[in-house]
Amino acid sequence: MKNVSFQKAKKNEVISFVKQGLRDLSITRTSFDWGVKLPSSMNDDKHVMYVWLDALLNYTTALGYGTDEKNMEFWPATMHLVGKDILRFHAIYWPAFLMSLGLALPKHVAAHGWWTRNGEKMSKSKGNVVNPKEVADAYGLENFRYFMLREVPFGQDGDFSQKALMDRINSDLGNELGNLLNRIIGMSGKYSNGVVNSKDVNTFHESELGAVDEILKNVENNLLELQTNRYLEDLWKVLSIANQAITVHEPWVKIKEGKVEQALALVALVSNILARVSVLLHPIMPKTTATIAKALGFEITTANYDKLVVRKSFLEEFTIEKVPPLFPRIEEELMAKSEPAPLEVAPVKNSKKEVKAESIITIEQFFETSLKIGTIVEASILEGSDRLLKLSVDLGEGKLRQIVAGIREYYSPETLVNTQVCVVANLKPATIKGLLSEGMLLAAKDKEGLCLIRPESPRKNGASIG
Repeated sequence: MKNVSFQKAKKNEVISFVKQGLRDLSITRTSFDWGVKLPSSMNDDKHVMYVWLDALLNYTTALGYGTDEKNMEFWPATMHLVGKDILRFHAIYWPAFLMSLGLALPKHVAAHGWWTRNGEKMSKSKGNVVNPKEVADAYGLENFRYFMLREVPFGQDGDFSQKALMDRINSDLGNELGNLLNRIIGMSGKYSNGVVNSKDVNTFHESELGAVDEILKNVENNLLELQTNRYLEDLWKVLSIANQAITVHEPWVKIKEGKVEQALALVALVSNILARVSVLLHPIMPKTTATIAKALGFEITTANYDKLVVRKSFLEEFTIEKVPPLFPRIEEELMAKSEPAPLEVAPVKNSKKEVKAESIITIEQFFETSLKIGTIVEASILEGSDRLLKLSVDLGEGKLRQIVAGIREYYSPETLVNTQVCVVANLKPATIKGLLSEGMLLAAKDKEGLCLIRPESPRKNGASIG
């Protein structure tokens, strides 16, 4: 169960961070002015609170906390879903804020992965973003929802493609779900004028019923553990039992042999299996399952959930209603293939200064620079400096490197521990404030401040860049 191990790994990551000891966390910055200004009573107009603190508080202020509080009964969240890259903020800092305010904590926090395209994280700058509304409009909202929840284990990254979506629609939804309903409609119409009675199902199909019960007995635990892909896989295993039962028992042969009761019992078995699956599939595909339920002469209600799923009872006698095919086959991609957006290049201003020839380097010169991925194992403030941090970085060399970096204004030590950075690894060591610095971190800086350059996903310490 890959997604379970992923969530356990994330849990261990959070616990490890806490075990290292929690330190004070700066919630203000002085390097920009676009944050929330401190109250005038604090007499400090240089510091502003920046966006992530304010963003976290939106979870409760949106419900009225601090004002009318009319919707605070919806707090705490039963399940708080966050991106895997912001788990620390939601599993450590946010609970600390809530505890300081005397508010209840979310009951569960779960970290989801990223959708990628051609193996790369989606990014507007790369032009590889998929517009979900366009996909839903082209392929159907519920089909798209099924694909999203079935294709990838929760927590893992998944690659989106129209081909994968088409395969799910044509195979899972069309062949196994939609075609099963079509077969029931056809058989019941031929054998009994659409009337189905479940009185003989137990007599002739005890083994199939036992197999279905065995699969479904723990199916809802998958949802509690956010294993939506496993949940749907199990429902489709049940549909396979129904489809296989038709193949094995050949009701059309039994009709020819005069075994009408057995043939009708098979139709009733398959109808009841489809009814149970429809109830369990309802949260994911509500309109589709409502159509199936209407065709089978029942409604998806709490009472029928209790009847069909909890008590494992059957639909009694009912008349099947014909409905159009649920999932027409898709033969070709319905969305135009998008090409990466061209990079916007700012017009070059005329300058009297010409580029010096020596500022251009060859590829050989570039590769003389050793750029590597490293993990910050320890980070601390360098006493006597308001700009420097002392870092211990693992570059996969069997020992840690000490790097002194001028990033204190933008990063607090506790936010850096166990994060990965890009390091100039063959830079000549230098002594800074009496400490040996054995490398340099790559970062970008503009008017909005400084930002460390990091790998998009975890990489092995010492992995080369370039």
